[in-house]
This record gives sequence, structure tokens and C-alpha cells, in this order.
Amino acid sequence: MTKKKSASSLISELKRKTRKAYSSEDKIRIVIEGMRGEVSVAELCRIEGIAQPNYYKWSKDFMEAGKKRLNGDTMREANTSEVTSLKHENHDLKEFVAELSLENRRLKKNLSGDN
Repeated sequence: MTKKKSASSLISELKRKTRKAYSSEDKIRIVIEGMRGEVSVAELCRIEGIAQPNYYKWSKDFMEAGKKRLNGDTMREANTSEVTSLKHENHDLKEFVAELSLENRRLKKNLSGDN
């Protein structure tokens, strides 16, 4: 027995699937455009098709990132390829340590005469 979805749930699902994802470059461009003050934030948001709370959140994130950078905080989040590479390296090092531990145990047994 299949249940029919209500019209509002279909609309919500469609909106979710068609929602535009903004790149970081787009967000920066929009925030800087808003800072210039050539158009109001409301008008800019209308032109770009974003909600005003999104603009203000992006603006706050932009300012916080700039403040951290100017304070000398050069830490950054690792990207996916770096994380994957580090995970592989970690795995290889763990295997190497395990092999060395086994070899060490075997050599100790041979020295003590236990076979």
C-alpha cells in the first residue's frame, strides 16, 4: 500500500533538491558587494536570490575568518585529499609498528631459548 505525499511535502522536497549551493567564491563576492554599499543588502539578496539571514551569516563568517588570519592564526582545515593521505600513512605506520613488535618478540624468544 503506497501512501500519497501531500502537496506541501512534495513542494518541500522539490525545493530541497533544487536549492542552489553557493561556492565560497560566490559567498565572498556577495559579501564584498554588500560591504561596498552600492545597493542595499535587501536589494542585493533579492538580486542574488538569497535570504537576508544567509547574507549576514556569510558576512559574519567572512569577518571572523579575516580577524583570525590577521591575528596570525594560520591554521586551516585539511581538505579531503590531505585527510585521506594522512589516514593511509597512519595505517601504514601502524602496520609497520605491528610487524616490528612481532619481530622483536620473535627475537626475544630466540635469545631466551624458547622456541
